[in-house]
Amino acid sequence: MAQPETPVSEEVSENVKETFDMINSFKEMVFSEDTWIRVGFIGLKILVIILLSALFVRIGKTVIRRAFSIKLKGPIRTSERRERTLIKLLENILAYVVYFSAIMAILSIFEINVAGLLAGAGVLGLAVGFGAQSLVKDVISGFFVIFEDQFSVGDYVKIGEAEGTVQEIGLRTTKIKTATGELYIIPNGSITEVVNSSIYNSTAIIDISIARETDLQETESLIRSFLSEIMGKEEYEEILSPPELLGVQRLEAHEVILRIIAETAPMMQFAAERKLRKDLKQFLEDNHIETAYPKMVMVDKESPKSTDS
Repeated sequence: MAQPETPVSEEVSENVKETFDMINSFKEMVFSEDTWIRVGFIGLKILVIILLSALFVRIGKTVIRRAFSIKLKGPIRTSERRERTLIKLLENILAYVVYFSAIMAILSIFEINVAGLLAGAGVLGLAVGFGAQSLVKDVISGFFVIFEDQFSVGDYVKIGEAEGTVQEIGLRTTKIKTATGELYIIPNGSITEVVNSSIYNSTAIIDISIARETDLQETESLIRSFLSEIMGKEEYEEILSPPELLGVQRLEAHEVILRIIAETAPMMQFAAERKLRKDLKQFLEDNHIETAYPKMVMVDKESPKSTDS
């Protein structure tokens, strides 16, 4: 005689049946041709959106650069420094807008309510508005940096502890690369003081040490003639005006320090100083002008002669 099914066994059997039904429906969905066609179609649409976005950004950057090159040929010219900065800024804005639009388009493929998402983002933005004050400050400071032309891409600047060449000026951050290769990323809102070495011409300063015994007037005359001859030489193209011998800068125990200055293109003073030091050394040697070096005078004190007792 068969045992009647209890309520527990009936519930278990129903759960097992539901599980098998779910597995079967999942298998049918996975191995269905329509499913794979739909997945492939969605993947193809996403790929097309990504490729079109990248292509649009590339074309947009080319158009921006062409527009600035055409403007430079016109009667109204933008400085090269400002041009590099504006090009980089517009390229960044273009990339942000295009890729944000691409993300929204991809979300719409998955039938996500983009309008509702944006509305929710607006509410969320109001909720975190007080916490985003630093971001707003960075963006506003970035606009002032760009439109006041405080510094531009390619300028050599010192901002706080960061000193180097400006690589990029964005709406939120500024990137500075040091001479040794480190990259500083500075929020624009934290920029309070800038030392820009690329706006005006620089000055090369060379100090020459000659021996005190040297005829000073003759030496100065020879050096001035040498300095007057270097203008126009290709190796001194960074020097913009004839170097000037100022005269005696300092007197020491065994030397006289003469100072030479020369106006150079921005940030080219170091190269000019190295070249001038090298050529001045050779010039002084050729003209038998003694450079100063430490001297030591040794006195041999004779021992008292011994006397025979």
